Amino acid sequence: MSEYHTPVLLNESVEALAIKPDGIYADATFGGGGHSLKILSMLGRKGRLIAFDKDFDALANAPADDRLILIHNNFKYIHHLLRAEGYGEGIDGIIADLGVSSHQFDTGERGFSFRFDSKLDMRMNSLQKLTAQSVLNYYRESELGRIFNTYGEVPDGYRLAGMICTARKVSPIVTTGDLYSAISKALPKFCEHKTLAKIYQALRIEVNGEMDDLTEFLKEAAGSLKTGGRIAVITYQSLEDRIVKNAFRNIPFQPLIKKPVKPEESEIEGNTRARSAKLRVAEKTGEEKI
Repeated sequence: MSEYHTPVLLNESVEALAIKPDGIYADATFGGGGHSLKILSMLGRKGRLIAFDKDFDALANAPADDRLILIHNNFKYIHHLLRAEGYGEGIDGIIADLGVSSHQFDTGERGFSFRFDSKLDMRMNSLQKLTAQSVLNYYRESELGRIFNTYGEVPDGYRLAGMICTARKVSPIVTTGDLYSAISKALPKFCEHKTLAKIYQALRIEVNGEMDDLTEFLKEAAGSLKTGGRIAVITYQSLEDRIVKNAFRNIPFQPLIKKPVKPEESEIEGNTRARSAKLRVAEKTGEEKI
């Protein structure tokens, strides 16, 4: 499992849930299974863990454990899916590690990284139709500019959108190489990789509907937890963190920490992808906030 993805803030996030041996918990983003394994190691025979992921590759990492229930679906439906499994009365805790797994980044054919010359796919769920190719070739220039500006905070996002629209008139943008050729002249040489990372982040968020899914998930999570149940969410960029922070303030949650927990330097040294991670933790109060 460690080859698929190295879990971030593993001990901090799982410990924040205050695991009870006979409790019922959900891992909303199974990924490489690191957080799930940690939770399972703390559960007794009667404890249960329900894990969700919309990526078939992720679910292939599942351990053989009778206490684990795997669900291939979007975590934004968590409340309805838990009810279908018989846990409509509420569970004890939920953990979500947002973003892209190491496996998704490092598998070139998935199209998540500009390090590989591959088709621009970026779907976390291979069953959906929308791909990065679709966005780049069929979205209007204004829509592309909005995506780059909003989801990637990309400098000159609207200019880059114009260059993409000009290039696709000559030939469709199919691969990572095609995209680079279309915009390379506008990329700042002193921070080319950083700008490309922002562009790819913006495209990935749009393809997978990540911000809308996260907003809906947090609402559903509020209905999924028992009063006193806890939720731990790990984010990797400011848009996600802002949504989580606001949700914990405005729906029936009480934040348990004032400032988000960040990885220690030792963890970042061993896993550079942890450098932007932030953990927020809250408890369901059972009271609607006005």
